[in-house]
Amino acid sequence: MTDTRHDEKDIDSLSGIETTGHQWDGIKELNNPLPRWWLWTFYGTIIWSVGYMIAYPAWPLISEATAGVLGYSSRGELAKTVADARTANADILQRIGEAPLADILADLELARFATAGGSSAFKVNCSQCHGTGAAGGPGYPNLNDDSWIWGGSIDDIYLSINHGIRSATDMDTRFSLMPNFGTDGILDRADIRTVSAYVASLSGLEGGVDNPEGAMLYAENCAACHGDTAKGMAEAGAPDLTDAIWLYEGSLASIEAQVTQARHGMMPSWSEKLDDTTIKQLAVYVHSLGGGQ
Repeated sequence: MTDTRHDEKDIDSLSGIETTGHQWDGIKELNNPLPRWWLWTFYGTIIWSVGYMIAYPAWPLISEATAGVLGYSSRGELAKTVADARTANADILQRIGEAPLADILADLELARFATAGGSSAFKVNCSQCHGTGAAGGPGYPNLNDDSWIWGGSIDDIYLSINHGIRSATDMDTRFSLMPNFGTDGILDRADIRTVSAYVASLSGLEGGVDNPEGAMLYAENCAACHGDTAKGMAEAGAPDLTDAIWLYEGSLASIEAQVTQARHGMMPSWSEKLDDTTIKQLAVYVHSLGGGQ
């Protein structure tokens, strides 16, 4: 006996159209043909894709893709644009590389170009710590103000970027350490509170007390680096203690913590990663932010 079930067609009684045989909750799916325009469009995309694979890079290889008969790629176009830009800027970059920093600042064309280039380099290399606007944060100096731990002249800024601060890989890095007056037993707890209260009073912080005992402790233990007037000493990397700008939190508790066990930041030596021309541009840009001396 022959099975004829597959030869039987299910015709919808209302529309008279053959169904696909699918049914959901009594609803049947009509076997309508696809529109001709849709089919031709679909076939056209297939033909287009074949042509595209022949004309443009398409098939990935081990180190690159097939070039295509036209030899065009957006990556190649970008590489050419970058190469053309480097060729166009080669002369002015050479002038920046050869010129002293003071001469770069004095030349309007060089200063503008270096500032723009330094801005781009800052976003790539420096913004992770100092912020996109160079406003810094706890432990990271604000580069917009006029309070500089290591000096804010163009040469000082260049030196800090070039050799870093406490860099473990650069013998010429800028280096200073504040003693751990508490953990090393230089001062007892009472003396730390007294001198911290005195230091807090110098900038008008809450809890600060201008007391003779604190002034004497400051003169004996702190003035050698921060100066007799607590205005700081850039050559020693000692900050000004009289202004309202603090590398860490500006509070009595933070000062006590720093005196007890000092926190020391580190900035890498960028000479190991950047060429001298880029470092010069960075120095010019940072100097231009408003805080450069």
